[in-house]
Amino acid sequence: MPMPPLHNPFPMRVYWEDTDAGGVVFYANYLKFFERARTEWLRSKGIQQSLLQSEFQCLFVVTEVQIRYRASARLDDALQVSVQVRSQGKASMELDQQAWRGDTLLAEGRVRVGCVDALTLRPRRMPDHLLALLSS
Repeated sequence: MPMPPLHNPFPMRVYWEDTDAGGVVFYANYLKFFERARTEWLRSKGIQQSLLQSEFQCLFVVTEVQIRYRASARLDDALQVSVQVRSQGKASMELDQQAWRGDTLLAEGRVRVGCVDALTLRPRRMPDHLLALLSS
C-alpha cells in the first residue's frame, strides 16, 4: 500500500531498546512511538506539556486506546508516525495515529486523550487558549 500524505508526520528511528531479542519492535512500544508523535504535534502547535502543568494546572491523560498491528518494524528502521485529530471536545479529543516504514503501514490506532486537573486528576475543560491552538 503506498503511503498516503501523512498528517503531522514525526520521523523516528527504531533503537535496540525498542526491540525484543529477535530485533523486532516489541508491540507495546508502538504506544511510546504514538506518544512521542503526539508530544511533538502539540509542540508544533506551540503547546508544551510542562507549561500546561505549571501555568494552567492541567495535564493530558490517555483514557482509551485501540491499536491494530499490520507489519513488524525492526532494529534501525526509519519510521514516520502521524497524528490526525478525529474529534475534539471541550475536555477531550480523539486522535488517529499511524506508524509507517516507507510504503508499509506497521500499526494504526485511535487514542482518546482527556484533560485533567494537575492536582486532583479529575476531568476538566481545556483552557480557551489551548482549544484555540488545537483547532488552528
